Amino acid sequence: MRRSRSAKIIATLGPASSSLSMVMALFQAGVDTFRLNFSHGSREDHKARFAAIREVERKVGRPIGIMIDLQGPKLRVGIFADGAVELRTGDTFLLDLDPTAGDKSRVQLPHPEIFEALVPGTELLLDDGRLRLEVLSCHREGATTRVIVGGKLSDRKGVNLPGVVLPLSPFTDKDRADLAFGLKLGADWVALSFVQRPEDIAEARNLIGDQARIMAKLEKPAAVENLDAIVALADGIMVARGDLGVEITPDRVPVIQRQIVRVCRREGKPVVVATQMLESMTGSPVPTRAEASDVAAAVYESVDAVMLSAETASGRYPVEAVRMMDAIIRGAEGDAFASAPKDVTQGRNGAHADAICSALRIAAQVVSAKATVAYTHSGSSSIRAARERSSAPLLSLTPLLTTARQLTPVWGVHSMVVDEISDEASMTRLACQAALAAGFGSAGDNIVIIAGIPFGVSGSTNLLRTASLSLG
Repeated sequence: MRRSRSAKIIATLGPASSSLSMVMALFQAGVDTFRLNFSHGSREDHKARFAAIREVERKVGRPIGIMIDLQGPKLRVGIFADGAVELRTGDTFLLDLDPTAGDKSRVQLPHPEIFEALVPGTELLLDDGRLRLEVLSCHREGATTRVIVGGKLSDRKGVNLPGVVLPLSPFTDKDRADLAFGLKLGADWVALSFVQRPEDIAEARNLIGDQARIMAKLEKPAAVENLDAIVALADGIMVARGDLGVEITPDRVPVIQRQIVRVCRREGKPVVVATQMLESMTGSPVPTRAEASDVAAAVYESVDAVMLSAETASGRYPVEAVRMMDAIIRGAEGDAFASAPKDVTQGRNGAHADAICSALRIAAQVVSAKATVAYTHSGSSSIRAARERSSAPLLSLTPLLTTARQLTPVWGVHSMVVDEISDEASMTRLACQAALAAGFGSAGDNIVIIAGIPFGVSGSTNLLRTASLSLG
């Protein structure tokens, strides 16, 4: 099943979308990669959803990607003895390590790492930023704060520290167990929460190795400050606007989103925009006009994929949400502005593969190619080719099903699993057969092909040739 768009759709599975029939309906509506959110649901839930995705993949004969999203360290206050308390502006309020139930004067904050990082003047945001506290004094076991913006505070509400780099690993014990479980199932991507520093990506790489690709979720101001280094180490980037929108003011979110996308495009790393894209469709069969414009804006920015969260995981209209997102993407991509060439020359490092992929786009224009074809083992050739945003569709051929699945969230890539090739003649023949079989052209149409010699060696993209499709 060939998609009639280039930007991809990632959808989250949950209670509203776990059955085999629903997974099939979501795929047919346009989902390219499914997300399993390990912040919610049991491992048995995720195992069943994983199996359903693979069964759909078997039935449709097209690779489908699976991303597991790790919860990461969630910072929360403790519980209160008599229910929610009212914090009044100007009051002092103590945060400490004492597990005793709290009251209007204090509550436990069971994260000693936070107190080690605090200094007077630090601002803390509680309950998604609804309450704001300023640190007056602090020590290793607690902090005295002044309430800057008051309100009700109840059990286990979240805590954000926008101006602080916390000495926390992005992996809790739960995350490590969830990661091992997800990798054993065969996850293609791992979305890493609470990324602050490039060292967080290095830690993830040590745990994951080459078993899956790493999607770094940027939801902390500290991550934005380390943007270039994080992008360089990660396999992909997710603009996670939920927590990011708590820790920075809303007016800065669009600016930072564009900054992240520009860096990813420059460096040739897949980039996903996520959170509240069609949020109203959790309860409504149609989105707001602003939400439709938000999705279209991401397409105009040339992101690789857009993501649905609650809309498909727990909403009332999961299939309709995917169909709407598909329609918005196709509409935006039909605009001449969206298809205009995007200059990414600045980030190229002089590698031969970059030169070949740049020439691929130009050659496709010159010969009016109906498709471009990339042979790849690791997926890097197809990702480099996708970076060029050619107007001709990109057919990615690989002998590895794992690679084909990992390419599903990458812009414009249509993955097919094929036999190994051993010479240029068989390469050309197989490329033509695949293009015809997938409906990318008819006899007599031109295609442009890239590959690496010697065949089967990752990262050796050094060959470009044109060919005409033939039924023979």
